[in-house]
Amino acid sequence: MAAPVDQRIAVPIDDPNADTEWNDILRKHGIIPEKPPSPTPLIEEAILEARRLAHKNRLEGKDLSDLSDLEDEEDEAFLEQYRQKRIRELSELRQKSVHGSVYPISKPDYAREVTEASQNGPVLVNLTSSQGSNVESRVLSGLWRQAAREYGDVKFCEMPADKAIEGYPERNCPTILVYNKGDIVKQIVTLATVGGVRMSMLDLDKILVEVGAVKEDDLRVVKRRRAAEDAEEENAAGGSRGIRTSSRVAAKRNDDDDDDDDWD
Repeated sequence: MAAPVDQRIAVPIDDPNADTEWNDILRKHGIIPEKPPSPTPLIEEAILEARRLAHKNRLEGKDLSDLSDLEDEEDEAFLEQYRQKRIRELSELRQKSVHGSVYPISKPDYAREVTEASQNGPVLVNLTSSQGSNVESRVLSGLWRQAAREYGDVKFCEMPADKAIEGYPERNCPTILVYNKGDIVKQIVTLATVGGVRMSMLDLDKILVEVGAVKEDDLRVVKRRRAAEDAEEENAAGGSRGIRTSSRVAAKRNDDDDDDDDWD
């Protein structure tokens, strides 16, 4: 029995995605697939939406003094709306700020000050090094004090690691323990994963947000993040200016050298 003959006709196609009358006919008969939608409208829509949100949230992270500085630039009613929002937020923070400093704790206090206290919200414990040569431990203790002042609604505790756990290795210091509802919900051993000796409040903010101690849109978190972004943009702009200045200086030096050559 003879093999079946393929009766299909080879159709010449230069570019199946081209907008041609021939391709339209082929698509109509299912010979080539429909042309995929252009990503350009989607990209443009995403850009417009990002700009809209940026404009809408342009006052997020600004405190009352910042808002006062914008009186000549923003709509008065819109600015007053944000001002009242900030006042409510600050009032709520003051009511919740029942701590405000680091709690140094001992082993007999641990269950009451940490485990039981975490039923009311996350409690963060810094197990510190007993050796003054541990730079990471000194860095974290400094951040711990700053965070305790700024986040008075969050409980920060500190305890020498070898007093909390007998024989606790020095190489594991500092260690961060986060308790919530009586259980450890996060543990960070040394600062290797959170910036090392360069750990900053931005890194600690991320931890606080992750464990639910503060919200992602918390005024304090947003303000610090925006300040860091602004500083980064200024440094980038300064670097570009520095490159341009260096280029001009180099060009000027070359011109001077050429002039010197003319006198040789």
